[in-house]
Amino acid sequence: MKESVIYQEILQEGLQQRLQQGLQQGLQQGEAVLIIHLLTYKFGLLDPATQQQIQNLPSNRLEELGEALLSFVTMDELVQWLQ
Repeated sequence: MKESVIYQEILQEGLQQRLQQGLQQGLQQGEAVLIIHLLTYKFGLLDPATQQQIQNLPSNRLEELGEALLSFVTMDELVQWLQ
């Protein structure tokens, strides 16, 4: 059975899906780390709850936050944006 063409195709599809999911997750984590780093540089250490909120954002919201943080002047603006 493991030698069958259909089995091999299914196996290959599964591996490609896992790889794609892993890459997406890695990119999302990298975006979150970069944004936290930039916000820390701008405002000082972020509290763990704020960091966790940022890490839990989906990729599209992380991109929006990356753009928005350029205009933040105070930490309150970040907190408001996250709400």
